[in-house]
This record gives sequence, structure tokens and C-alpha cells, in this order.
Amino acid sequence: MATADDVKARLAQVSAPDGRPVTEAGVLSEVLVSDGKVYLSLTVDATEARAWEPVRAAVERTVRGTPGVTSALVALTAERKAGLPPIASHTPAAARAPAAGGHSHAGHSHAQPPADPQKETPGLPGVGAIIAVASGKGGVGKSTLAANLALGLAASGLKVGLLDADIYGPSVPRLMGLKGRPEVNGRMITPMQAFGLKVMSIGFLVEEETPMIWRGPMVMSAISQMLKEVNWAPLDILVVDMPPGTGDAQLTMAQQVPLAGAVIVSTPQDLALIDARRGVAMFQKVNVPVLGVVENMSYFMCPHCGTRSDVFGHGGARHEAQRLGVPFLGEVPLQMSIRETSDAGLPVVATRPDSAEAGIYRAIASSVREALAGRRGAARPAPRIVMEG
Repeated sequence: MATADDVKARLAQVSAPDGRPVTEAGVLSEVLVSDGKVYLSLTVDATEARAWEPVRAAVERTVRGTPGVTSALVALTAERKAGLPPIASHTPAAARAPAAGGHSHAGHSHAQPPADPQKETPGLPGVGAIIAVASGKGGVGKSTLAANLALGLAASGLKVGLLDADIYGPSVPRLMGLKGRPEVNGRMITPMQAFGLKVMSIGFLVEEETPMIWRGPMVMSAISQMLKEVNWAPLDILVVDMPPGTGDAQLTMAQQVPLAGAVIVSTPQDLALIDARRGVAMFQKVNVPVLGVVENMSYFMCPHCGTRSDVFGHGGARHEAQRLGVPFLGEVPLQMSIRETSDAGLPVVATRPDSAEAGIYRAIASSVREALAGRRGAARPAPRIVMEG
């Protein structure tokens, strides 16, 4: 297998825009090599991002050509130095370069979102609407909701994909009962399939117990590749299971493609609602429509006596949605059957379609589809995000 020193020796042959070897230009991150996979980033000043994009491409080709390397993630990140005006202030809107905080090859800032799920998303040929399932904090059941929401949309006759963008804690392989590695044809990955969904996750490429100790640029590059180097088409809707929080991954998604909307997942308790509020605000700041809020673990019905218990309180997410002026999509109970089917890789919507729990998820999916249809013609450009240095 290749080592970091092997990769650096090869990279010494690649020239920076000023003619120096890229290894001497002071832009190269630590080179991480794991089981034949190489991860690195180039960090440059935002004013030089365009000049460095051909170098990034050359670095990626060189790394891929190193003996013992099976794949490579090479990110180009640009930071504006303190005291310099934002790049955006000097460039006409119609001709602006990709955002300074992400990969310079993200682009598509002029693109318009699909008017309905049947139209393509710019940058992803053959893919209709892309929706993010997000939460302000972890542990609220977001991944389970995302998987069953995707299955609920598929049950309504749509062609649906499920992208697990939770790089640090991928859950979708376990939820969907999938093991093994996807096929790679050239640079394109063929997504795996389960229960009629096309599925992709970083969890297919690393061992389940391997910690993902990646910095922001690597996370952003991985998400970009899982969006644009996977054969998703044809799809009506791509459901993206986002990592919790309001950081790099959310900004990357908003910047890479014009999201049709976001679904926010929260439990009823006050601590979770505070973070859900931040999630709603974050998507609104980057002009992503909030399709609605789901209250997960809304209540518990004892399977023995039928007594209902509001373990985490009840109705908090509904009240918060009303307060913020966004739709409330429904309540999902804390139910043994949901936990059991999720742990077994047999999601309840697919394997127990006649159950009450499956009906709840299908109703949420129906509301999401109606919300997307209600935004028909409400086109928006993908936001331009400038990261302050």
C-alpha cells in the first residue's frame, strides 16, 4: 500500500501557479492514507482560488496515479485573509466564482431549483428535488426518520434515493440492512439498493468501527463526491440524511446544489427544541425552504397496558413550528417496533407497511411531497457563502 511519503514524493512533481512544487507552497494539509484511500486538502487565499483549481485537479490525478492508491479525495478550500473585502463585493452576480468557503469546483451559483420533483436539479442530471433531513443536535432519531421518509415517498410511486451525509456517524447502512462496497466504474460510483431505494453512505467505504477523524475540508469533499460522482439518475427525489448541527456539511449542501427544502427533526424536550430552532434559522439564512418540523419520540405507548407516557414532554415541536411560522409535519411515537426494525435493518415502512407506525411515516412523506408541490415555480439561486477569515 502507498504511504503518505509516497504521495508527497509524487506531489513534488506538481507545480503551483507560481512554479514552485506544490509541496513547497505552504498550502498542503496533512496527507492521510487509509487502506489505499488518500485524503488531503489545499488551503489557499480566496483571491487565488481560480488559479489553484487546475492545480487541485492535477494533484488529484497524480495521487490517483500513485501505485497502491485506490481512491483520493482532494479538496480545495479558500479563506479570505483578514482585512480584505469579500470577493463577492467585486464581482457581478452573474459572473461570480464559486463560494470562498467551499470547493472551487462546486459552482452552479446561477442554477435554479426544480419547480417540482419531476425536473432536474442543476449539477445532478436526472435528479429531481433534493431535500435535507436535519437536526440541531444528535440523538433525536434523524436517520431513522430520513430512511422511513424516503421509503414513504417511494411508496407513493416516486423514484427515490437516500444519501447518508452524516460522515462522522453513518447509520444508513445498518438501518437499510446493507453491507459490502458499491461498484466503481471509472470515477462514478454505482449506489447500492435496498427496498427500492438507491443508497449511498461513507459507511460503505470504511469499517463500521473506524472513527472518521476528518477536518472540515475533507468532510466537504466527501459530501461533494457522494453527490456528484454517484450514478443517482433517474430520481424524482434524493433524501439526504444530514449530520447533526449547523456546520460544514450543511453549508456544503446549500452551496453545492439548490436544495428544494429541509425537514427538521426534534424531540419535544426544551433542550432539543433550542437546537432545532438553530437548525431552522440556519437553513433560512442560506435561503433553503424549511418544509416542516417533525416531533420524534413524541410519546410512548406501553405495549402491555396501553398507557401513554410523554417521556420527553409533548407538543413542543408543534408549538415551536407555529412560533417560527413553518409547517408541522407530524408526531412519531417512541415505539418498540420502530427501534426493533431499525436495528435489524428492516425499516418499518418497508417491512410492516400496514402498521400504524408505517402509516405515520407515509403521512409525513405525503406532507413533504405536498410542500414541494406547493413551492412550484418558487425558484431560488443556490446561495453564495463567503467565509470570513
